[in-house]
Amino acid sequence: MAERMNITVGDGSFEAYVAKPAGDGPWPAVVVIQEIFGVNQVMREITDGLAGQGFLAVCPDLFWRIEPGIDITDQTEGEMKRAFELFGAFDVEAGMADIAATIDAVRSRPDCAGKVGAVGFCLGGLLAYLTATRTNADASVSYYGVGIQDRLEEAKAVTRPLMLHIASEDKFVPPEAQDRIRKTLADHPQITIHTYEGQNHAFARMGGEHWDAEAARTAGERSLAFLRQHLA
Repeated sequence: MAERMNITVGDGSFEAYVAKPAGDGPWPAVVVIQEIFGVNQVMREITDGLAGQGFLAVCPDLFWRIEPGIDITDQTEGEMKRAFELFGAFDVEAGMADIAATIDAVRSRPDCAGKVGAVGFCLGGLLAYLTATRTNADASVSYYGVGIQDRLEEAKAVTRPLMLHIASEDKFVPPEAQDRIRKTLADHPQITIHTYEGQNHAFARMGGEHWDAEAARTAGERSLAFLRQHLA
C-alpha cells in the first residue's frame, strides 16, 4: 500500500512517499534517500520493493526547497541537465536535517516497530553515509555515494552499522578516491565495504545506462540481509 506523509521542519514542510507491507504491522522502517532525479519512478519502485520485503519504507522529497515534487528520469539530455542543476543547487546540510526529521517522524508512527534504517543512491549514497555519521539511524546502506572521500573524517562518529557499495569504474568517484575510502575505513568495526569490479556508477538503477542485473542483484541481496539483521 502506498500513501504520502507530511514532515515538518524549522523552515517548512515536505512530503514523503510511503509504502507499507500487507497487514497491520508494526514493522521495522527504512528511509530511502533519492538520487538527483527526485522521488521518481525508480525511487518509488525501490520503496515499494522494500515494503514487499516487510519494511515500512519512506522516501522523502529532499529537493522541496528548490522545487517540490521533482520527478524526472535519466533518459533524456534535458532531464540529465536539470538533474545536475538540482544537484548543484542542493544544500547538503539542509538535506541532512530533513533526513533526521524523517527518521524521527517515521520512528514515531504507530506502524513502526522502532528501528529505522536508511538506504541511499548516488547523491543519496553520500547522504546515507552522512546519515550513519550524524543521525540515530540504526543501520545505513550507501550505493556509490559521490563525495564520501571528502568527508572521511566524519567516519569516527559512526557507531552503528554502515554498508558501502562501491563501483570500481565509477565515473564520479575516481580510483584514487575509492582507494582513500577503502584505506581509511577498512578497519572500522561498524563499516562493511563491497567493491563491484568492472561496474560503473548507478549499476543498480534498473533501466539506466550502466544497469547490471547480476551486480544489482548481489548488492540488493547483501543490503537486504544487512537491513534485516540490524533492524530486527
